[in-house]
Amino acid sequence: MAIPITIEKLLTENIVEWARIEFKEGWNPETTLKTISAFANNIDNWGGGYIVIGAEEKDGKVVRPVNGIAPNSADKIQKELLRYCKSLKPVYIPQTEPVFFDGKMLLLIWCPGGYEMPYACPKAPDLKNSEKIYYIRKLSSTIEATDMDVKELMSLSHNIPFDDKINPKAEMKDLKYPIIKNYLQNVNSSLLDDIDHLDTEQLARDLRIADGPSEYYKPLNVGILFFNDHPEMFFPYSRIEVVNIPDSTGQGMEERIFSGAIDEQLRNALNYIKNNVIAERIFKVAGRAEAIRVKNYSYEAIEEFLSNAIYHKSYQIHEPVTVRIEADKIEITSIPGPDSSISDEDISRYQMRTRRYRNRRIGDFLKELHLVEGRNTGIPTAIKAIKENGSPLPLLLTDEERSFFSVIIPIHEAFLGSGKIGDEAQSSNVVTISKRRTKEQIKTLILGKLTSESISANELYKRLGYSGNASKTFRNCIEELIADGKIHYASENMQDANNVLVKD
Repeated sequence: MAIPITIEKLLTENIVEWARIEFKEGWNPETTLKTISAFANNIDNWGGGYIVIGAEEKDGKVVRPVNGIAPNSADKIQKELLRYCKSLKPVYIPQTEPVFFDGKMLLLIWCPGGYEMPYACPKAPDLKNSEKIYYIRKLSSTIEATDMDVKELMSLSHNIPFDDKINPKAEMKDLKYPIIKNYLQNVNSSLLDDIDHLDTEQLARDLRIADGPSEYYKPLNVGILFFNDHPEMFFPYSRIEVVNIPDSTGQGMEERIFSGAIDEQLRNALNYIKNNVIAERIFKVAGRAEAIRVKNYSYEAIEEFLSNAIYHKSYQIHEPVTVRIEADKIEITSIPGPDSSISDEDISRYQMRTRRYRNRRIGDFLKELHLVEGRNTGIPTAIKAIKENGSPLPLLLTDEERSFFSVIIPIHEAFLGSGKIGDEAQSSNVVTISKRRTKEQIKTLILGKLTSESISANELYKRLGYSGNASKTFRNCIEELIADGKIHYASENMQDANNVLVKD
């Protein structure tokens, strides 16, 4: 069974936190078994970890070139590993795969957090009646669990995160093969090598998005959220609602609903904001060679806050993630709020650190897709981007019951009132660059592009400087121009994405 991450990504791209990787220069059954049980116990809710046999680490990096293991030893090690793992109580079998790195063979062992924790490991595996104790991971070390740790493990055993649970209403056919394949291509998974020989059930088993005995093998909640076209059928209101209110009177208000697989709706919502909301002003200051460039909002910060809202919301509560865009601020709200272990003071200082994650598996998939940062780094990344843009710091809101969490991002002062930056730009010339265009402006640009060539609507959208899927406003402009007899499709097949538009 293949492991859904390549050895190159694991060792060189920092997708997996270094503390979740254990290096073994050679095959040592005793230390390896202890580490396997520690990853399976998953006390810090990190989702388990990886063991790499045949390599060593120094100062947080793999030592290259790796020494590797003898190619003819991989099969023997895996057989011995299976025998040793059967001595764990309850039995826990990790996934293994011989891989090549730097031209040498390594044995990669994937140890996801177990469903039947806690797992006890024999202190001396080669002794028949060896004492069985619990091991856990602390930072990047495997250690014996204290009495308090054991109590915590017992408590965790009854608290499997919602996204990692079986969905009893779903069937295997609800996991869509094309969406899974597209995901594997996006993360360049090693599963692509055998994609033509694997069916949906095999892929689901490798990605750990389904579980259960053979007679009751079902998708996990995380599988439905990422690999189904309409997760709202299983989790009502699992979507992003964006309301754009450019005027306080409500005139020109636009409401958009982004649904589908949660990574798709996140990308589409961000593309809408990037194309329709983000604007830039260039201040040409007298006596300076370089102009000052500022944006109304830091897109990078919005990306982090909205991604975190998708990551941390509860899909058991049937409420959407909302984005309210007003003339002077953007407010992003998700339900519920932060874990109660995070104090109000921590929130006000933007130091929201927790050991417990509401949706650890959702986080794993979003990290592999590079849609969220690593552990507890999303908000610091957003704050840094806001400061670099010279914008006011955001306001983080919740209530005593932690029933919601809102982030209010104020607009840059250059987009308020006189449109100046402090006293520095009193005599400057200001140029505003924005992708927020009126329908008449969009129509004029469409006709201008079609004067010189005939191209598809999707290509035309990109030529106008937009990204992602065509917006509702853009599509309406196309329809109105066709109705007015100014343009037409070359073919009658309106479903053809490559159907070109022609100016009449």
